[in-house]
Amino acid sequence: MAVFPIALDGSVFGWAADAKATASMLDLFYAAGGDLISTADHYAGGRSEVMIGGWLARHHYRERLVIATKIGKHPDNPGLAPDSIRRAVDASLERLGTDYIDLLSFDGEDPSTPIEASLTAATELVRAGKVAHLSASTFSPAGLREAVAVARRLEIPGISTLLQEYNLLEREPYETDIAPIAFAQDLGVLARMPLASGYLRGDFRSKHDRPASPLFTGALRYVNRRGQAVLSVLDQIAFEVGHHVGRVALAWLLAKPMVTAPLVRVPNARGLADLMPAASLVLTPEQVARLDAVSDR
Repeated sequence: MAVFPIALDGSVFGWAADAKATASMLDLFYAAGGDLISTADHYAGGRSEVMIGGWLARHHYRERLVIATKIGKHPDNPGLAPDSIRRAVDASLERLGTDYIDLLSFDGEDPSTPIEASLTAATELVRAGKVAHLSASTFSPAGLREAVAVARRLEIPGISTLLQEYNLLEREPYETDIAPIAFAQDLGVLARMPLASGYLRGDFRSKHDRPASPLFTGALRYVNRRGQAVLSVLDQIAFEVGHHVGRVALAWLLAKPMVTAPLVRVPNARGLADLMPAASLVLTPEQVARLDAVSDR
């Protein structure tokens, strides 16, 4: 799949963003050229999918969009057993108001179910036209290798994309353990938490800064010497290129070979508008190297 370089994380929908704020973000994202919208069946108890579905129903954009959702953590359909996968997908299709999911992700591994059974069940959904592509979210290196090997052995659709936390302040285990697998298997990577819960947007300069939603409290753990050093270099490069620091942090990710798009999570349309220009921002090799150096542990 070829997608716009910035993807939208729908975890805020139905929680940090109400229906009106959600619609505003989706409108802005689409108008700016965005096409990949990512959610999960358990986000806000399913309300995230419902809000996306309501927005889709009011427009005629479906064929131009890539709708991605994750299954495995909704309390009604937990895990990755075949019956749970089938029920979860049907429930997501109903909430989203669509006939198919472009990218279905296994949201973590399920130790109680062999990956062969999970992939076989997902293959049935691909053949039925309910799912187009499969992805894996936060799999361990061993789990990912097994999933790739099983799909190859069974000659069935396998994992094509990874969802993995990756940003300037969280470079491991992605760079050491996951990126080599992605490169070897030619897998696309959607970078989760690309702005470290908002810290890399410059929203949290001190311990006194308070997040707009509990979803962003994780940023406070980066308010330390290392985080401030990274922000300092981001500030320098932002001045050099004439862009917001958050855009520079996203451009650093897009300079990485296997990263297809960062999954941007923001509380409102204003914050999203601030970041969308990162799609066309290209850092010099020297600027990327400076950020590599300051963020390397």
